[in-house]
Amino acid sequence: MPALQGKVSVERMCALAQVSRAGFYRWLQSKQPGVEETVVRAAIEEIAVEHHRRYGHRRITAALRHRGMVVNRKRVLRMMQEDNLLAIRTRKFVRTTDSDHPFEVFLNLAKRMELTAINQLWVADLTYIRLQQEFVYMAVAGCIFKACDRVGIESQPAQYRCSGRAETGHSGSKAASRFGPSF
Repeated sequence: MPALQGKVSVERMCALAQVSRAGFYRWLQSKQPGVEETVVRAAIEEIAVEHHRRYGHRRITAALRHRGMVVNRKRVLRMMQEDNLLAIRTRKFVRTTDSDHPFEVFLNLAKRMELTAINQLWVADLTYIRLQQEFVYMAVAGCIFKACDRVGIESQPAQYRCSGRAETGHSGSKAASRFGPSF
């Protein structure tokens, strides 16, 4: 556009094209990424993949500086965000079950049951649901007979799968029939 400008001012050309002057100058400066930026992006990607995406922008910046590249930490962060190369944070597994306690451990009798009719095995669950202003509690109780058909056998642990089948089943409460048993 500047080569075609002739004697027309930039302000007049922008008015004719119905664009702002700031937009014109922004367009004028926008170019394809420079060679230096492409080299930096390739190095960032190489370091991130080499370290299995465990390095964050600070470590990658230090690695780039170690390689002799002069880069700003914020620029590296921006490029990593644009290229979706941010570090994947893995959390340490925390065991919350204390199996080494002095209390008596009761057998799981439901594991050995073969269900042949309704009202032989009932299960219940209690959970809370976060709302905007408060927590509400939801309790679900229901007969487990024929629950495998509603929830799907593969989605339940082996000890809770139904072994008995019948033509008619009892769905328990409406919540239990809608969501199935919760373990």
